[in-house]
Amino acid sequence: MNKFTKTELSSRLAEVVVFGMQEKKGDEIVRMDMRKVNATLSDYFVICHAESSIQVGAIAKSIEDEVYKAFGQRPWNIEGRGNGEWVLLDFVDVVVHIFKKDVRSRYGIEDLWGDAQLESFQSA
Repeated sequence: MNKFTKTELSSRLAEVVVFGMQEKKGDEIVRMDMRKVNATLSDYFVICHAESSIQVGAIAKSIEDEVYKAFGQRPWNIEGRGNGEWVLLDFVDVVVHIFKKDVRSRYGIEDLWGDAQLESFQSA
């Protein structure tokens, strides 16, 4: 059995989250490295947006399925599933934000955490 450090595990989890987003055509996927940002508990935020509420839900489900397949882990908490505008999946070390496009621009999460290092990914 492979043993991973906490940093390796959270990095791998973030990669699987990105894959889950790509599987359902999440747009403008960004991984924010929060490890050097003060006052944060998570290692990464992973953010994307979708064109519709249905797509927001499909991306969230894809991420849950991919993380479960890879790690046997479910989110510790899920917020916003009912409204379909902003779903947050909390995997503790990795926090996932899936927005409808207009909601993402309204909240500007990337700007709020401007100290974080950003890495962008292409949609599949």
